[in-house]
Amino acid sequence: MARNLPMSRKRLALHTTLFILTLISTYFVAGFWYAFPLMAILLCHEMGHFVMSRVYGVEATLPFFIPFPFSPFGTFGAIIKMRGLIPDRKALFDIGAGGPIAGLILTFPAIYLGLKLSRIVPLDSFHHQGMILGDSLLFKTLEYLALGPIPKGYDVALHPMAYAGWVGLFVTALNLLPIGQLDGGHVLYALLGPKSIKVYRVGVLLFALYALLFNPEWTLLIVLLFFFGLKHPPPLDDFTPLDTRRKVIGIIMLIIFFSSFMPSPFPELSRELGGLAG
Repeated sequence: MARNLPMSRKRLALHTTLFILTLISTYFVAGFWYAFPLMAILLCHEMGHFVMSRVYGVEATLPFFIPFPFSPFGTFGAIIKMRGLIPDRKALFDIGAGGPIAGLILTFPAIYLGLKLSRIVPLDSFHHQGMILGDSLLFKTLEYLALGPIPKGYDVALHPMAYAGWVGLFVTALNLLPIGQLDGGHVLYALLGPKSIKVYRVGVLLFALYALLFNPEWTLLIVLLFFFGLKHPPPLDDFTPLDTRRKVIGIIMLIIFFSSFMPSPFPELSRELGGLAG
């Protein structure tokens, strides 16, 4: 079992400073009702990983938040660092799935309540309301539940809280990509073991083909996936399979990935890049 060493004051100061800077950078994107729910979603996501790591005796840091004021989000999210080997597939699954599950507990209410506060506006005035965002099946479902059918010729101008939920769902979908050492990669490896490597390779190949043919805005992410590698280190016990309950949850997590993934999160950017490529 890994020892939980006391945190130094310098390390705690670093975590706190990064959190405050990220809170400020997200506040300047869309104000309090964007910054507060988004930071809560990101914190909940990372603490899901942190708590499950500690449950299984895997040493983990508190979240490192990444401020980035020159982006539409105000942040690059947050990460935790883990040291040492994962004891078995059950631990790998719980640590990998713990973050997305915890984050979604806040993401869904943020989207629903934010949509209730949003405005339905004519399409001809929509370009004056802000940037155009893509939709996922899951977001469109929550939109229908919150607002009902949108009349033809109209669209939704998102309240800042709804935008925070949109970003939270977007980040969750990226983390659930069933590739490498992303959260989805952990879940898939826990389900399939070494066989998951073949799925990683096919997944990245299909993703790269999609970016090349239809949406070049994903190119940077694909490069990063290759840079960080497609291999997944095995847990110490790589033979004991998951129980039925975790297998069912794993399948649900994959369904959430496919229903929340946005093929074109920023349609206008995609058109511009496509025009440059043409």
